[in-house]
Amino acid sequence: MYQSVLSVVSRLANGIAISANAVGTLVVLVLVAIVNYDAIMRNLFNAPFLGAVEVVQFSMVLIVFLQLPDVCRVNRLTRSDGFLTVLGGKYPQTATRIRQVINFISGVFMTLIAVAIFPEFLKMYETQDFFGVPGVFTAPWWPIKLTIFASAVLCAVIFALKVLKGREDIAPVRLPEGDDA
Repeated sequence: MYQSVLSVVSRLANGIAISANAVGTLVVLVLVAIVNYDAIMRNLFNAPFLGAVEVVQFSMVLIVFLQLPDVCRVNRLTRSDGFLTVLGGKYPQTATRIRQVINFISGVFMTLIAVAIFPEFLKMYETQDFFGVPGVFTAPWWPIKLTIFASAVLCAVIFALKVLKGREDIAPVRLPEGDDA
């Protein structure tokens, strides 16, 4: 029963992480289109896209936090695994336990981020605070705060699943022996 619940939660969290990553990729494509539009209109017609800077700022935060859960899911969060790789060759159980401790601490930090950002989200949603230049381009803050909160919660869930399962679901990418890539 316990394993089946973990499996269902894991599939759900992985699906959401993959979907959020795809949305983050779409945001990148929209951002590329906006920057190109701004550059072309600015240089050819002296009519820049007003609010391009604000859109870029808004998009960068969205991209990072939409793609972060999938990065955690596939073990691509920036860290050095050299020691654990060497240790794992001789003492695999010890390396696994150390990875669990690292995943636990990572989950705690993500939980702290979620707890810290949630009141900010509520405040921004209630007050409808915005960023940008009034009359030129404005956007509300709350979608950014909500994205950060949801991303941190999902990352915490993913790290908790890694700790509870006692193993990493995604193996690191290794080149086959003999490839000169």
